[in-house]
Amino acid sequence: MVTVNKCLTALALAFAVTAFASPSFAQAAGYKISAARAAATRKCSVLAFKSAKEYNSSTIPWYTYSTCMAEHGQRP
Repeated sequence: MVTVNKCLTALALAFAVTAFASPSFAQAAGYKISAARAAATRKCSVLAFKSAKEYNSSTIPWYTYSTCMAEHGQRP
């Protein structure tokens, strides 16, 4: 029983440290996104969102987004 209490105490402490951690731990990935990719992502996301409203399917917005990104040269 003592071992279980120690484990639960350690787990609670880990959650507390994680919850109150400084946002500075979340740092950028170290690469920059190009302006063309950012513009294509914005445009294709809006287009996919509009297609999600028109159809009741989860695959059509993804297909729309994927096709749009390929048209902009952002997908292989």
